[in-house]
Amino acid sequence: MNAEAEAVLRSEASAWAGRELAFVPMNAENLPLVAEVEKTAYSHPWNLRHFSDSVDSGYATQMLVMTPDPMQDPPTWAHAPTLPDGRWLLGYFVAMKGVDEVHLLNITTVPQHRRQGWAKLMLQALAAWSRLQGAHWLWLEVRASNVVARALYESIGFQQGGLRRAYYPDAGQQREDAVVMSWNLALQGHGGSHE
Repeated sequence: MNAEAEAVLRSEASAWAGRELAFVPMNAENLPLVAEVEKTAYSHPWNLRHFSDSVDSGYATQMLVMTPDPMQDPPTWAHAPTLPDGRWLLGYFVAMKGVDEVHLLNITTVPQHRRQGWAKLMLQALAAWSRLQGAHWLWLEVRASNVVARALYESIGFQQGGLRRAYYPDAGQQREDAVVMSWNLALQGHGGSHE
């Protein structure tokens, strides 16, 4: 990532008793773990090839990791995914840079680590990185039924911009609409506050 994104991590690490939080790029060694996590997180997950193609295409493919602490880690983390070096995998994202925008293609929090602020942290770091890349907009699509994710996105500055009909696969032959959301990075500061 970059210095601004690392500053976001340092401020969050203080809330975790100084534990080391870091962004680590996806690579051939850790992609199978990411693909396995994806299967536990979604009914229609990306597969290993999606992630591999994203890495090969030069997209921003980052994993949020944290050093474990057996004295502090909740028991529910006992079987949470870990990298070969022993760090917890908290979440990951894939984003594609355009001319003056970044399109978030995938953001996932590991199911054992949900509702702890990791998705918001990843979005804030991605916004910081995007600004330094010269992006004015951050775009994404989200399932219309995913009200929790939509509320998170709105809380940090995303606004609904449209609808893509029958965008996502759903049960059987059904399809689900995607809500298109955008965050004007040029007008809004960190965390969605207006500057």
